[in-house]
Amino acid sequence: MGRCFLFILLLIALPATAQIYKYTDASGATTYSNQPPDDVSAEPVDLPPLNSIERQPPGETAPTTQATRNAQPHKAYEALELIGLPTSEALRANDGTFTVTVLIKPRLQSPHLLRLLLDGQPYGQPGNVPTLQLVNIDRGEHRLAVQVIDGKSIVQQSPTVTFTLQRARKP
Repeated sequence: MGRCFLFILLLIALPATAQIYKYTDASGATTYSNQPPDDVSAEPVDLPPLNSIERQPPGETAPTTQATRNAQPHKAYEALELIGLPTSEALRANDGTFTVTVLIKPRLQSPHLLRLLLDGQPYGQPGNVPTLQLVNIDRGEHRLAVQVIDGKSIVQQSPTVTFTLQRARKP
């Protein structure tokens, strides 16, 4: 197992043009190296070509085909939703302060940020923490959603959650 790991590590660490040699050392273990030993017969290992993906320079777009026009928009996150808000009963927060949690899978990717929407308007400062606090919110019915943003662009938005906030009246 350890030798296989070493072999894989060598494949990753060495440049694509490096030659790998396989030989049996004095203790009978199969060993891989980028330099053949002087005192032992070694055979070169033929490696398959490495996979690579070419990045498109910024500003260039891929050619549009009928298939890409008909495709659904790509979602960066397989799960994006607010959790911890009651929808069948009122949320009690006497001072109007409470927290909500964002369920996001996979983890938030840099440089993306989370932005909370309260009643359709941005609330607070965007951040990268999946627990968001709301302060001094008026009682009554509200709508919350969370957006993943990249600068000024919206990457993805969660479904909107409607809830009712119950709080003590101000004296």
